[in-house]
Amino acid sequence: MKLSICIPVYNGSETIVPLVRALDATFKDMDIEVVLVNDGSRDSSAAVCKNLVAQYPYVVFVDLRRNFGEHNAVMCALNHCSGDYAVIIDDDLQNPPEEILKLLKEIQEGGYDVVYANYHTKKHHWFRNFGSKVNDKFATWLIGKPKDLYLCSFKMINRAMIDEIIRYKGPFPYVDGLLLRATSSISSVFVEHHARAVGTSNYTLGKLFNLWLSMFINFSIKPMRFIMGTGLVIFVLAFFLAVFFVIEKILHPEMVPGWTTLIVLVLFFGGLQSVFLGLIGEYIGKNYLDINKTPQWVVKDVHKSKS
Repeated sequence: MKLSICIPVYNGSETIVPLVRALDATFKDMDIEVVLVNDGSRDSSAAVCKNLVAQYPYVVFVDLRRNFGEHNAVMCALNHCSGDYAVIIDDDLQNPPEEILKLLKEIQEGGYDVVYANYHTKKHHWFRNFGSKVNDKFATWLIGKPKDLYLCSFKMINRAMIDEIIRYKGPFPYVDGLLLRATSSISSVFVEHHARAVGTSNYTLGKLFNLWLSMFINFSIKPMRFIMGTGLVIFVLAFFLAVFFVIEKILHPEMVPGWTTLIVLVLFFGGLQSVFLGLIGEYIGKNYLDINKTPQWVVKDVHKSKS
């Protein structure tokens, strides 16, 4: 049994070496490969990863030409891995490498396609935890995530599921969405979560928003149904309001139409239309980029051990 450890690297020059060393100590008696994907880091991550290839024969380093995003980097790693199972783990050392063994035991004994990590206590910043909770609620509504399942970046996938999801070639992958639409054979186990030892989270509000959009736009049509339902409700309300105003005018011919009411209604419906048109534009724009074969990633170099 071969285990692939897929690590998207972004500005991880200070953490990736201790992470690989810990992996080496944990899995010294197992057949493993470590796939490092440098997602356009602005520090010395690329040089550090090249040195790791020279030190450890099982390390594969894929250097991307620019920053494509975490999920794109993960898809790149899955395309380059060869193990019977692949575990996805961040480069920040918040997930102890020895916790991978819990995921491996669960997926082997239960015969699952996917096993997610879960936490009793998360040591992320409160903003990241809040974003995760919001993402969790929307994922349940939009892509059919089971309510008791926590979507985590730390997870293990079997070979059949790896082969299935890497068939997706769209430019805006959402790994959890791909997994949830392909299988219901999913489990989770509780693992330890450590506080970040170096630096701060690379997830900004903008990146979280883009991640949500990828889930909304690429893996669900429910936002469009929401638009249609909202439009129908507004139409029904407008009809009854129209009837009410006509009756009021008949009963009180001297009544002067309210200027404030008119302005409020114009601004409200104008803003609502802008939001809906923007959402429709996201669907059309991303479909346009997909049709034009926008790449998930572009590889600059691949470094492997020569031994």
